[in-house]
Amino acid sequence: KLEVCNAVVRAGDPNACPFGENCRFSHDLEGYLAQKPEDLPGVCPSVNLNVPCPYGVRCRFYGTHTKQDLPKENPEGAMDGDEETSGAGEINVLRKDFQKSLWKKLESFPKADGQLQAMGLKVSFFGATTEGENGGAETHDENNDVSDDAVPPLKKPKLVDPVDDAKEQGDDCKLNSREKKKIDLKGKLYLAPLTTVGNLPFRRLCKKLGADVTCGEMAMCTNLLQGHASEWALLRRHPVEDCFGVQICGSYADSLTKTVELIERECTVDFIDINLGCPIDIVVKKGAGSCLLTKPTRLEQIVRATASIVEKPLTLKMRTGYFEGKNCAHSMISELSNWGVSAVTVHGRTRQQRYSKLADWVYIYDCAKRAPDDLQVLGNGDIFSYSDWNEHMLPDLNLSSCMLARGALIKPWLLTEIKEQRHWDISSNERLDLLRDYTQFGLEHWGSDSKGVETTRKFLLEWLSYLHRYIPVGLLEVIPQRLNWRPPRYVGRNDLETLMASDSAADWVRISEMLLGPAPEGFVFTPKHKSSAYDKAENG
Repeated sequence: KLEVCNAVVRAGDPNACPFGENCRFSHDLEGYLAQKPEDLPGVCPSVNLNVPCPYGVRCRFYGTHTKQDLPKENPEGAMDGDEETSGAGEINVLRKDFQKSLWKKLESFPKADGQLQAMGLKVSFFGATTEGENGGAETHDENNDVSDDAVPPLKKPKLVDPVDDAKEQGDDCKLNSREKKKIDLKGKLYLAPLTTVGNLPFRRLCKKLGADVTCGEMAMCTNLLQGHASEWALLRRHPVEDCFGVQICGSYADSLTKTVELIERECTVDFIDINLGCPIDIVVKKGAGSCLLTKPTRLEQIVRATASIVEKPLTLKMRTGYFEGKNCAHSMISELSNWGVSAVTVHGRTRQQRYSKLADWVYIYDCAKRAPDDLQVLGNGDIFSYSDWNEHMLPDLNLSSCMLARGALIKPWLLTEIKEQRHWDISSNERLDLLRDYTQFGLEHWGSDSKGVETTRKFLLEWLSYLHRYIPVGLLEVIPQRLNWRPPRYVGRNDLETLMASDSAADWVRISEMLLGPAPEGFVFTPKHKSSAYDKAENG
């Protein structure tokens, strides 16, 4: 009964399947309905969007459906919505034919290949082979843990300036760096790309609270080139995101240039950001993320190559350096605009620090003063109140703007506080309304069937693992709260406020049940970040 036919479930009719008795799946609709979990309170998100619900009987709000809310049958007999849905009018949805083309390695990369050849870099495709100088086959795969010297180029790389190269190629060349469209980030509230929690529903909520610029979660270039649907889902954009960028991460110029060529061809974005700050071991061991700060020559090759073929503005997000006490961002900041970069965000910590200690804003200010006039420099680290924002945005500090990351996870209404220049003593009911908005956005994005509900629950719990660290303004002896504070347990002004302050995963699950119904039997949640530091649900 669990393996019921999709056509039957979506149409709500046991005779809807075009294969009839030859279908491999069950047509026992009554049996499926008997074991289906109870409907959730509320209205189906598709009804609110005035579109047919693609989940049919599977929808956890099926009782609110009308006939026009059911998927329509197309002439071939298959039901509309068989392919992955695009959510609430979402943009940058992966097309099935394009995905199959990536699987079969049928996509061509004329711009990337031409630029890589011009720079004397190896032209290869993750695991694909190219003929070496001696006729032998050479390969390289970003998924393998290889050193910088393990994959030598065919010849010594020639660093080509995008402007000079454009002059040599004449009228058929791409726009040079001086003609490219610029992105203006000055004074704008920029929500950082946040792994796991910075998903599309969370960005929608932040737009509602005042964010000006949003960026998708970090996507690995190799996975994008291989057509992984889960990785391409990170590039999705909602129509309310009027200034939206994507962040990519890779180790070599060939994978990054091919990825940006694909993104510019297939997606609608306002800028492309390259990650130079990810401290995660699995990323660093592949030579990506913050590891590139230790390989300046390769980093220059990557930035010059990608900037030469992309018309969208190219930005970077980097840390101050890799090793503690050995900052290196200042040494390259003056050259970035010559390489083709429009803006750079400096996170005031090294890779070794991860997120420990306070961000070094003095060093960020020094980097901003060294930057040329045509390079926008943004600061990032520990902003948790509008007074923090004002302190870093003083005119003589030369910063174009600041990026909000963990501060926006713990209290996304920080965006409203900065816009309105006030400390918002938000009530527990107002915070619950924000959680309710998030779950609504999540059901629109991940789906309103049981799988979509549980996916929404999982990401809601990941967010609650940050959100509980907020201390209400009305309970503070010193205002504002600092990001690195770890307060003792306290009793709030009502039961809901006390529940929201709990650091127990079991209490986070209880909050999710207020919005998404009972969790499945045996459900256990452990947050991704510092998972050993938190209780598990079974421990109460």
